[in-house]
Amino acid sequence: MVKKTRFGQLLLKKEVIDPKTLDKALLIQVEEDTSSNPRSLGDILVNDFKINHHAIYGLLAELYAFRSLEIDSTKIDDNQKKHTKNILEKFPDSFSKELLFNKILPYQVSFGRRNTLIVLASDPTNKIVEKIPAYSEYKKYEVVYCKLSTLEDLIEIIAPQKNEFLDLLQEAEEQIDEIDGIKSQAEVDEYALDDEINKSLLVNLFEGCLIEAVRKGASDIHVIPFLRSNVDFHMRIDGKLQRWHRQENTSPEAMAAVAKDRSTGVDRFERDTAQDGFMQRIVDGHLIRFRVSIIPITSSEYERRFESIVIRIIDDRNVITNLKKLGLQEQAEEDFLKSISKSKGIILLTGPTGSGKSTTLMAALYHVINPSINVLTCEDPVEYHIKGARQLKIGHKFTFEKAIRSILRHDPDVVMVGEIRDKITADIAIKLANTGHLTFSTLHTNDAPSAISRLYKMGIETFLLAYAVNIIIAQRLIRKLCPLCRKPISEDKYAIALDLGLTEEELESGKIYEAGKGCKNCNNGYRGRINICEALYFTNEIRKIIVDSGAEIDEKKIRQAAESQGMLSLAESGLDRVRNGLTSINEITYATSED
Repeated sequence: MVKKTRFGQLLLKKEVIDPKTLDKALLIQVEEDTSSNPRSLGDILVNDFKINHHAIYGLLAELYAFRSLEIDSTKIDDNQKKHTKNILEKFPDSFSKELLFNKILPYQVSFGRRNTLIVLASDPTNKIVEKIPAYSEYKKYEVVYCKLSTLEDLIEIIAPQKNEFLDLLQEAEEQIDEIDGIKSQAEVDEYALDDEINKSLLVNLFEGCLIEAVRKGASDIHVIPFLRSNVDFHMRIDGKLQRWHRQENTSPEAMAAVAKDRSTGVDRFERDTAQDGFMQRIVDGHLIRFRVSIIPITSSEYERRFESIVIRIIDDRNVITNLKKLGLQEQAEEDFLKSISKSKGIILLTGPTGSGKSTTLMAALYHVINPSINVLTCEDPVEYHIKGARQLKIGHKFTFEKAIRSILRHDPDVVMVGEIRDKITADIAIKLANTGHLTFSTLHTNDAPSAISRLYKMGIETFLLAYAVNIIIAQRLIRKLCPLCRKPISEDKYAIALDLGLTEEELESGKIYEAGKGCKNCNNGYRGRINICEALYFTNEIRKIIVDSGAEIDEKKIRQAAESQGMLSLAESGLDRVRNGLTSINEITYATSED
């Protein structure tokens, strides 16, 4: 039992959380103590357990006798705005950004015998405020607790995040309207292209788009030609593409040239083949990497050489290193932990592109990594740097296939193979598992039982399959309902909900929700994503069914056996999320429609 802190005991006394949640949160905190910057109990409760921020930090402010301040952000006058802006200008730019990022706002000066700076903070115990005297003329300050939602509104009003590239673009908007698109021609005039890029400030648009995408939490940017002289910018947010901007009177060739010029590893003058490149940028003080994919596409103007560009945003801040934060359901988490705690065997993640397989593998790797073992990864391409692992560098001379073969000779304990692509990778993964290595990998199948059939059809014998695999997890990512604007499910959706397995009592309880109209805190009623999964743990019964298979793997029999042992199907996993008010029937229907 982890010792409960004074703050934890107060949370229990005020019934903000229950003892089970507190124990889990304290356990996470203890496990993180080895890191250089362990999180506070409040941070864990808010971010991992989704407890209301004000319920936690309002009580923390009360415990440590911080004064609280209620401010109506809609009634802030110009004098107060000017006063706060003047205070912020007295701090170095980098430090003021750090304060605002941590939701700390130097708000006003209380004049008296010794002038005191009033500092609003959503977490009054944040130690960053202690740096204020070192970075400013204000030697005396008072930290005052303010609700997070109020602080966010104040920061947006007084010191909104700027995107200097888009500001410059807006100033030059009249110039853009004067640009004539590149005329249709088989060979693009590179000089005319450069002239258009310079006049229309397309570089600013492109760089501004990168910054906005990071701030909006997008996973990808799509740059797509639209007709002969327009370019569309889309961002994938919470799994859905949304149009961010349409750049008119601009040739798609010019926009493609900008993207290529700003990327490393691509040839601007090559327009007839696929290309992959990358970029790095500092956004709001953090290094963000971007993976660029360019492919040639056709258009109604056959002589034009259009290209589609997709940019994957790789933000290390989004990496989940704590297995508990994956949010797996109880049985799945228990089976997953058992599987990765073994010294050998394969842990296989399946699902379509964008279903969170890599995120789950990353959390699992961080769970098992320690200085006493050799962890090797073979990925193409490598996206995130994994501390404590040796990540093989794939290139023209050292191909994925060569790297896979080399792993066996490099004395590994734990191996991650980015994807089982063919019989070669499957054979090596099986060999690693059967020679005492813990092996992680992914496969593209719709559900867990079909992954067994896929490996069997690749040529892996049933007895090898049965005893090499520890667990197969098939997962999807679904959008989470915004807790601020969700609403009880409407009666016209009752029929669909009943067909999926909900009861009349559950529907009439008012605890089954659907998306609202949307608010300032969400995207059309949704905010963030959560997984649903089926975790097929290989018990002796499952192994026997596989070994006894004839010419075909009996997927139905495997599923029945697994479900009798507690495995949730993807649909049941989704319904559990619905019953807990986390998502909607529409999301579950969409995510599991192929099952």
